[in-house]
Amino acid sequence: MKYLYSLLAGFMLTAVASAQPPDYSQFKTNDEENNIEIFKSVSPSVVNITNSRLVRSFYAFNPQEVPQGSGTGFIWNEEGYVVTNYHVVQQADRVTVTLQDGTTYAATAVGVDPDKDLAVLKIDAPDTKLIAVKPGDSSLLEVGRKVIAIGNPFGLDTTMTVGVVSALGREIDSVSRRKIRDVIQTDAAINPGNSGGPLLNSLGQLVGVNTAIYSPSGGSSGIGFAIPVNTVKRIVPELIAYGRVQTPAMGIAQIPQADYYRRQWGIEGVIVLDVFQGSDPERLGMRGLSRSQRGRIQLGDVIIEIDGQPVRNEDDYADVLEQRRAGDLVKVKTLRDNQIQEYDIRLLAPGSR
Repeated sequence: MKYLYSLLAGFMLTAVASAQPPDYSQFKTNDEENNIEIFKSVSPSVVNITNSRLVRSFYAFNPQEVPQGSGTGFIWNEEGYVVTNYHVVQQADRVTVTLQDGTTYAATAVGVDPDKDLAVLKIDAPDTKLIAVKPGDSSLLEVGRKVIAIGNPFGLDTTMTVGVVSALGREIDSVSRRKIRDVIQTDAAINPGNSGGPLLNSLGQLVGVNTAIYSPSGGSSGIGFAIPVNTVKRIVPELIAYGRVQTPAMGIAQIPQADYYRRQWGIEGVIVLDVFQGSDPERLGMRGLSRSQRGRIQLGDVIIEIDGQPVRNEDDYADVLEQRRAGDLVKVKTLRDNQIQEYDIRLLAPGSR
């Protein structure tokens, strides 16, 4: 009997102990632990960027510094290079970078690419304060995978939001009106001030650069966009080395307001306005626009394909050339007088004619 009483008492003590609430300071879900670990490891790499312009008042002799806006960036490497969006520093006379510990440094623009809304800045800070992000691979992303955004929305520094990849392969317009392709869509809250900040995967690796939101109100509506890191990894080294993207040239001039003329003539492709002297297009007989004896404009060659990739407009044309290098040989198909023409053209260095 005594044995039964002791056994029952043991069960009761076990039940009371199991009913005790867990210690919240020690309890974390696996997802919470992952979020906390990523924030602690990556947030020192995220910086606040402010830009200002010098404005001369009608009543003052000396120009005054007027704040123009703020955004986010992240440390690319230990040499002091910082990546952000082009529109964050656009038209700025002075740019300031503030690290997570509050120290502030004047920044200089090393290179910009308005077509991809990317910019690289340089700050002179001690190596010990420069903790670089670890680039990932955006081609491995899938819809539904977790992503984390860290930035400075509305000036609230080092803010983390969590979401998922909502869609892949989106297109958005850049500052230059060029299409940015293969963009990542996410529902992680992205607000004004997040621009230029990192989008991270569940390993804390950089998978995108937050750049835009779709929002009628101006605040987060669950539709944010990020430039994929594979695009960033291709462009940033060129901006650091040359100050601009090294897209090769074909040796042709393109017609301005091309969309208007394509509609007028009912065609698709890149209209060749002229060919540059000494280039392969000139040597091989490619033709630009000309005038008939009656003064009417006559179409020459219209580029419709490069290396088997369809070219419908200037965005397609630029996307193909961005994947090539000066000296590469490309096979170009054009349409002229309803006849297909083919050319093997050696690409030129940027700025060459």
